[in-house]
Amino acid sequence: MPNNKSAEKRLRQNKVRNARNKAIKSSIKTQVKKVVAAIEAGDASAAEEQFKLVAKKLDKAGARNVIHRNAAARKKSRLQQAIKKAKSS
Repeated sequence: MPNNKSAEKRLRQNKVRNARNKAIKSSIKTQVKKVVAAIEAGDASAAEEQFKLVAKKLDKAGARNVIHRNAAARKKSRLQQAIKKAKSS
């Protein structure tokens, strides 16, 4: 337990931020699953639409340091490659 006021406030802030970050990461994972499902179903246009949404979420999360910027870029790149591969085959 925190022993002074500033530590108590820091604990409260950390709880709020932890909950917010967890929600953001969860929504990103859900969106990525939708893109992957669309790719596996062979629906490239639906995958493109879902990718636009997940790319925006990844960029935002990277900008706010919820996830590392390079991790966001890597995830976007891999999804884009998968979509491109699905289109060509």
